[in-house]
Amino acid sequence: MATTNDIKNGSVLNLDGQLWSIVEFQHVKPGKGGAFVRTKMKNVMSGKVVDRTFNAGTKIDFATVDRRDFQYLYRDGDGFVFMDTSDYDQITVPATTVGDAANFMLENQTVQIAVHEGEPLYVELPASVVLEITYTEPGLQGDRSSAGTKPATVETGYEIQVPLFVETGTKVKVDTRSGDYLGRV
Repeated sequence: MATTNDIKNGSVLNLDGQLWSIVEFQHVKPGKGGAFVRTKMKNVMSGKVVDRTFNAGTKIDFATVDRRDFQYLYRDGDGFVFMDTSDYDQITVPATTVGDAANFMLENQTVQIAVHEGEPLYVELPASVVLEITYTEPGLQGDRSSAGTKPATVETGYEIQVPLFVETGTKVKVDTRSGDYLGRV
């Protein structure tokens, strides 16, 4: 059985029948009293973030979560079909599990999927992806009412804000965490 001394960022705990991922942690040793571990945890299924404090040395249950590389193949109704790059097995991940990652996934793109006891938990994308602008209005040079940005639709159908000089057909780098424009490619 593991203790709170083994906690690391990204480790997954099994608490009260639910899986919690450690976002950040801090060992605290006050001058008076016993040491403790202050954690910020994110529920793997719901995405809810909570703060929780454990006494130092408390026994906790770590969940075994495999993060493996998968290749995104295609969308099939309510699910997304991925292929394991090591053994070529295909799995279908429900759209609720994929979540916002669907806005940035292109076919044949490699992603990481966290799997616990054969059940996919969440999809991890790279920090940024390159997408092509499929539609945007032409930017007018003198138009500064919108702080120099305009809406643009990328090839996945997601809409982002881009500078006025970006045109249809331009490849741009997009931050997968926030959906922000990072630059042209």
